[in-house]
Amino acid sequence: MSPRKRRIIKTLDIVGLIATVITVLGAIFWAFPLYWAVVTTLKVENDIVQPGIDLWPRRFTLDAYTHVLFNTKIGTWYINSLVTAVSVTVLVVMMSALAGYAISQLKFPGRRILWWIILASFMIPIPALIVNHFVLISQFKLFNTWLGVILPQLVYGPVTVIIYKQFFDSVPKELREAAKIDNANEFQMFFKLYLPMNWGITTALAIITFIGAWNQFLWPFLAVTDEKMMNVTVGITQVTDAFGVKYARDLGSAILAGLPVAIVYLIFQRKVTEAIMLSAGIKG
Repeated sequence: MSPRKRRIIKTLDIVGLIATVITVLGAIFWAFPLYWAVVTTLKVENDIVQPGIDLWPRRFTLDAYTHVLFNTKIGTWYINSLVTAVSVTVLVVMMSALAGYAISQLKFPGRRILWWIILASFMIPIPALIVNHFVLISQFKLFNTWLGVILPQLVYGPVTVIIYKQFFDSVPKELREAAKIDNANEFQMFFKLYLPMNWGITTALAIITFIGAWNQFLWPFLAVTDEKMMNVTVGITQVTDAFGVKYARDLGSAILAGLPVAIVYLIFQRKVTEAIMLSAGIKG
């Protein structure tokens, strides 16, 4: 091997080592707040407020989790979040798939205008619609109901329509013509031909939609005032104490609220990454 090649390889090794060190330090910097929150929930409250920094609990305790699990309505909040998140996921994915198929494969008046409206929806920030949603839900008397939480979130996923539309555009026309020869109608072609061909995309979009719906806070916070109907993200704000702030309890409730989403992400990490890449590709 020539001296020049050796210098190049040595330089690349040094650059790779530096990049690795920077990546590890970045990961530690990112993960430290999460580590600190978990460790704090395992401390006795008196130890938390003591001066100094303890990276490890002096005395271990599960009182924070015990309090949240047995002295709050977190079970009910979990059920509310599960019902609303699953409902939003199913409805958004199904509506987006049908809309994407219609815009891609069907010819009807206003098709192009509808497509441009969906594209233009990226220009409207979601918080700008909160007032309209609030007025409509108030007029329909849907406050403190699952339906009142679910319906406004169905307009949050135009990107899924675009992803489906682009995928359906890429399906060979010969398959559609063959299905027509077999006398298949549009619903049969959609459910038996087009949809089964993109189960991977559907799964990825469903997972990312579920995570987004579970983590929703602003709209469920505005639409629900009854503690029994709150989602877990809103319900944990009710974990308070009459004698001051209890840091371990507050952080414990936050960790329990995010735990289901963290588990879903760890199990379906590849699909979540795929959905994020699809969304980023569309927005880019």
